[in-house]
Amino acid sequence: AGLAGAAVIVYEVRIVLDPAIADEYRAWLEAHIREILAIPGFSGAELLAEDGADGRPVWTTRYHLDGRAALERYLREHAPRLRAEGLARFGGRFEATRRVSELVREFP
Repeated sequence: AGLAGAAVIVYEVRIVLDPAIADEYRAWLEAHIREILAIPGFSGAELLAEDGADGRPVWTTRYHLDGRAALERYLREHAPRLRAEGLARFGGRFEATRRVSELVREFP
């Protein structure tokens, strides 16, 4: 699994966007993801896109962390500032939901 046998944690942030801000948000999001990946404990991320039921773009960023302690440290020490940056820039023009999972097994 993760480092020293720690479970790999998958932290997902799902964003439903106002289509009018999609291009600007995407550019900001990619820099945001790179900033988060520089934080100790993060080992990678994927950005997924889907078509929302109401025609709004939906993007999910799936981050991989080296154990629950790394996630707790991120949520305590970094998340409040990073979330505030997105709100300050884009206001109420997106909706975010978050989910935490533990990676049970990867298949080739």
